[in-house]
Amino acid sequence: MPPDQNSPAAASGSRTLPSGQRGVGIQVLGLLAFLAASALVAGLGGLATATNVDGWYATADKAPWSPPNWVFGPVWTLLYTAMAVAAWLVWRRRTAETRPALTAYAVQLVLNLLWTPVFFGLYPALGTPALWIAFVIIVTLAVAVAVTVLYFGPISRTAGLLLLPYLAWVVFASSLNLWVALNN
Repeated sequence: MPPDQNSPAAASGSRTLPSGQRGVGIQVLGLLAFLAASALVAGLGGLATATNVDGWYATADKAPWSPPNWVFGPVWTLLYTAMAVAAWLVWRRRTAETRPALTAYAVQLVLNLLWTPVFFGLYPALGTPALWIAFVIIVTLAVAVAVTVLYFGPISRTAGLLLLPYLAWVVFASSLNLWVALNN
C-alpha cells in the first residue's frame, strides 16, 4: 500500500520500510560500528599482550598443546570479524529478542576485553593469582559466549553458527590459561 500522499515520507519521495528492516546506509553503518567495536577490543588486547608476550610469557611453562604465538593474531582476527558480523545480523532483525541478545553480546565483549590485561598485564605485579583471576574471567566468558549463541541462534541461525568457533576457541584458551595458572 503506497504511503499517504500527504505524509512526510511521500513528500520527501522516500518509502517506508517494512517492520524489522533498515535502510542500506544504516545497515552499512551498523556493520561498521560492530566491526569497530571488535577492532577496539582487539587493539586494546593487543596493547596488553605486546610487551608481555615476549616478556614473562615467553619463559612461562605453557601447555604442550599451546600453539605458537603467531597463530593467535590470525585466529583472533577471524573470530573478531565473525563476532561483529554475527552481532550485526542480529541487530538488523529488530525483533523483541534483539535487545537481550545484544546485551549478552556486550557482556561477553567486555569479559573478552577484561581477560587479556588481567592475564598478561597483571602477572608481573601479582604473579600466579593474576592467572587464576584470568581463569575465572575466561570461564565466565565461555559461559557468556554460550548464552550469546543461545540468544543469537533463534534470531539468526547464521549468527549463532558464526559464534561457535569463537566459543570453541575460548574453551581451548581456557585450557591454556588453566595450565599456565597451575604451572607458573
